[in-house]
Amino acid sequence: MLTKALRLYGKNDLRLEAFELPPIADDEILARVVSDTLCMSSYKAAVQGPDHKRVPEDIAQRPVIIGHEFCGEIVEVGPRWRDQWRAGMKFAIQPAINYRGQMDVGPLDDSSLAAPGYSFPHIGGCATYVVVPAIFMEENCLLPYGGETYFHGSLAEPMSCVVGAFHASYHTTPGSYIHDMGIAPGGNMAILAGAGPMGLGAVQYAVACDRKPALLVVTDIDEARLRRARELVPPERAARNGVRLVYANTAGIHNPAEYLRGLTAGAGYGDVFVFAPVRQVVELGDALLGRDGCLNFFAGPTSPDFSASFNFYNAHYASTHLVGTTGGNTADLIESIQMMERGLIDPAAMITHIGGLDAAADATLRLPHLPGGKKLIYTGISMPLIAIADFKAMGREDPLFAALHGICAGNNGLWSAKAEEFLLENAKEI
Repeated sequence: MLTKALRLYGKNDLRLEAFELPPIADDEILARVVSDTLCMSSYKAAVQGPDHKRVPEDIAQRPVIIGHEFCGEIVEVGPRWRDQWRAGMKFAIQPAINYRGQMDVGPLDDSSLAAPGYSFPHIGGCATYVVVPAIFMEENCLLPYGGETYFHGSLAEPMSCVVGAFHASYHTTPGSYIHDMGIAPGGNMAILAGAGPMGLGAVQYAVACDRKPALLVVTDIDEARLRRARELVPPERAARNGVRLVYANTAGIHNPAEYLRGLTAGAGYGDVFVFAPVRQVVELGDALLGRDGCLNFFAGPTSPDFSASFNFYNAHYASTHLVGTTGGNTADLIESIQMMERGLIDPAAMITHIGGLDAAADATLRLPHLPGGKKLIYTGISMPLIAIADFKAMGREDPLFAALHGICAGNNGLWSAKAEEFLLENAKEI
């Protein structure tokens, strides 16, 4: 099978190439990728190359396919899996394999770090077709997906990171050292730097999950992002779910810690999530913690030297504590899929840009400098990366974008099943 894929050869060396995939073995699956959302983790892999912990040392000779937030459909199934999978089934991917064994990857310090989008020559999200190795099925990392759209299947992975972070936070009962896993139900929660794409996913999940806080405060320093967040997750909707939702622009507040603690009548927050790898934001989160408060450092820094101060007096006497997570496990991803299928969350709000496979290399390498939220790549089409907000202007010259603008404008400016269907039917093939 001929595939077109974005492959990593070295630091900042991404190449879109066509090449033949090997025939599948009896324990493998051939799949068509339809959508992939770009992740900052892919940017880090692209700029670090073989220095990245998940990227093999020999990619100059044996390049890997980039991208790990992908969704598609099964094309061909090896005999071993025909009782579980069939051609035409949709799938989502759990990239956190955590497998210690023999895999078709180059040299890594720890084979358990291997993951699609970083480590494999024949599977990754920025491709038209991929070969799914047996370990994906053995470890339950290839998941059936019954959603209407492909892009929701791609967003299941970033949403699972949010779900996993909420599950990893913990609390204790005075006098007991047993950890009660998960955010404190009915407590006070703050999501700092939370009006970005992942923050919006966290706000949606906090309002809809089974351990909802009573108070949820979302901060940012960008008024436009906060305004959009209010539109997408309005306080009135949160109130119907029993959550008091407050948005706060801390850029104009003289003493943010004092103001934010004041919203809790001085009690502080049981759960604080930090969504930006910024020292001042981390230290603000520490200052907001109440007794037994859990600071969850969600944002992944690019520098291995990143650090911030933490109040260890409070850690000793007030039981404040710190956790950090990266990614979600299979149960988290399944929960994300199920909540989307039930209409409890709609992470379409994360998406701000749409593009084809030929836009993925440049977008990945410039990801930290591109405005907006998630960049959605449809791997079977050729299209520059375009902001949904620019569809109207683009539509003056191109009827494709005029139609897409009309579809999105009728959906509060959000990407949708109708928009995806129209694009896949009318865009130029790659």
